[in-house]
Amino acid sequence: MYSNKVTRLVLGLNGLRATSVGTVVQRAAAPRGLSWTSVCRERTQRLTRSASQSTVDSSEVRRFRLLASKWWDEEGEFAALHAMNDLRVPFVRDNLLTVHRARHPGKPLAGLRVLDVGCGGGLLSEPLGRLGANVLGIDPVEESIRIAQLHSSHDPDLRDRVSYRACTLEELSGEGEGERGAAQFDAVVASEVVEHLADLETFALCCSHVLKPGGSLFITTINKTKLSYALAIVVAEQLLRIVPRGTHDWEKFISPGELERLLGSNGFTVQSVQGMMYSPLSGAWSWTDSTAINYALHAVKEGHGLEDSSSYPEEHTETTHS
Repeated sequence: MYSNKVTRLVLGLNGLRATSVGTVVQRAAAPRGLSWTSVCRERTQRLTRSASQSTVDSSEVRRFRLLASKWWDEEGEFAALHAMNDLRVPFVRDNLLTVHRARHPGKPLAGLRVLDVGCGGGLLSEPLGRLGANVLGIDPVEESIRIAQLHSSHDPDLRDRVSYRACTLEELSGEGEGERGAAQFDAVVASEVVEHLADLETFALCCSHVLKPGGSLFITTINKTKLSYALAIVVAEQLLRIVPRGTHDWEKFISPGELERLLGSNGFTVQSVQGMMYSPLSGAWSWTDSTAINYALHAVKEGHGLEDSSSYPEEHTETTHS
């Protein structure tokens, strides 16, 4: 019924150009006049003040609890997330390989610890584990964690690399300075997550807390534009039913500029922002010059060791198209 209109709408996006696309933000050092000890102390105080804050939206938890059994149905409600792996897995891999120069043939991410925030059923945790990373997936929905654990248990290659916990990011962040405490991960991934959170300030602060200095933060999310409302909600949810109705709240969407400012105030420098496009006709994702709808972002936590900028990636220039 809607095929002709949707085709014109989707194809018309190829001509769009949005600000912040593929933009590399200049790296920042510690604020002038402040030592990193002072900066860290101030952020620790902010983390303590945020202890009573929660990233979790209870209505979102209820919604995903009802969908937990469908995570691994590649043609079901999460089909678009399965397809997104064609972009987001290489995006994470390639940027981490630029940061971490070591090479491990066959397992390029070996030796790296990755936190997958809002992992759901493990759709992204598993491929990162197969690339050699030691992955911890966390999600507040216990039913989703059980599905993730069950699915990964069938692959012996993942047994010692991928683990899951039913907890929130702030709970993990608040566990102290020990084995599960601060500055333990080389990378944090939050893919299609921030648009479902209740408190982005707490999210950014906790990501900084659990990352090692120089660690990478990867986010994929939806821009807050009229076009994103038309496509992500009206078309995707109400017309084509690509995702269940009510999955997204446009008020929770965030622009690349807003996200950049939020991350900058919590100790990150944004390295690259890249637009993403989903075609409901082919069911595939591709990179695009427009961030008007979906986009991927890579940021690095400031800290000791960042002075040598050659150790960190330049602009993300991957041109792979699905």
